[in-house]
Amino acid sequence: MAEAESQKKKLPYPRAVFFIIGNEFCERFSYYGMKSILSLYLKRKLHYSADKATVIYHTFSMFCYFTPIFGAMIADMFLGKFRTIVYISLIYVLGHLLKTLAAVPTLGVPPVEFSLLGLALIAVGTGGIKPCVSAFGGDQFKLPEQERQLQTFFSIFYFSINAGSLISTILTPAIREDVECFGDDTCYSLAFGIPAILMFVATV
Repeated sequence: MAEAESQKKKLPYPRAVFFIIGNEFCERFSYYGMKSILSLYLKRKLHYSADKATVIYHTFSMFCYFTPIFGAMIADMFLGKFRTIVYISLIYVLGHLLKTLAAVPTLGVPPVEFSLLGLALIAVGTGGIKPCVSAFGGDQFKLPEQERQLQTFFSIFYFSINAGSLISTILTPAIREDVECFGDDTCYSLAFGIPAILMFVATV
């Protein structure tokens, strides 16, 4: 009993989990930041009707929560958790990039096509990594020796999810509203660009 207790104390806290928590914070910031202004962007910049914008918004949300099925299958049957997170995160970053480029009027890219393709890639990205990240974090601990540390990790992990969501939901609409760019009194490109940068940081 004393030997088992001694072994518990000797096992160091896995350093990788701090990167996983940071990754999750950035990913949730990027997702909820983009989503908080998506409906306004669809109506005011892409000129969709309120009904059509609502359909697109909720269809996007539905796919974000449907694609984790395929992310889990890919991780379990083909790539494993780590490679699934890395490869699908690249798709995620590309989706944010297309969404940001679509919001820059001076580039001359087709905004509707880039935006919808970007949303599709983001749905694949966020859904694809969703079933893998928390499980990959749990894999860093040795059980039963680090059971207490594992419980602490999941508490901090879910705190990072909510912190990223809360901060981005407040900050991103404020950036859109308060910053002027490209001759417009709002700046969707910056508001989409910051989540894109954070998702890139999360991936790296």
